[in-house]
Amino acid sequence: MGAQHAVKFPQEVLDEYAALGIDLPSLFSAGHLGERMDIRILEASAERVVATMPVEGNTQPYGLLHGGASAVLAETLGSVGAMMHGGITKIAVGVDLNCTHHRGARSGLVTGVATPVHRGRSTTTYEIVISDEQDRRVCTARLTCLLRDADPAGGQNPAGA
Repeated sequence: MGAQHAVKFPQEVLDEYAALGIDLPSLFSAGHLGERMDIRILEASAERVVATMPVEGNTQPYGLLHGGASAVLAETLGSVGAMMHGGITKIAVGVDLNCTHHRGARSGLVTGVATPVHRGRSTTTYEIVISDEQDRRVCTARLTCLLRDADPAGGQNPAGA
């Protein structure tokens, strides 16, 4: 994610993390892989996560959006939603991802929107719909994450402590 990119977070969530000295937009990013793929998270809450990704640079040999790139976008969005649901006391670990590829995309941006199917105490499941610039569905994915207790001593604290 680019440094000049602003993610829209709910204000109460920003305040909760800021009180702990945590930069939420940096914490809930797509990481190094997301940077290489140019994933841009636009909005993030437990109820909805939205991001874009260019097709260019993320294609397979036939020039179509790579299915693995769609999977990376889907897992990123579902994981961010799960992390937002779990809050500062939990970490989200993906345990199941499935993707159905409906059509190819050759250019432009695709947009992913993750919405919860289930948000429990120990697991979350998000449906992620990836669409092209004409709002045609490219991929439908479902991600289930396990919510584990953050362990500051074990290095699994969401704040990186």
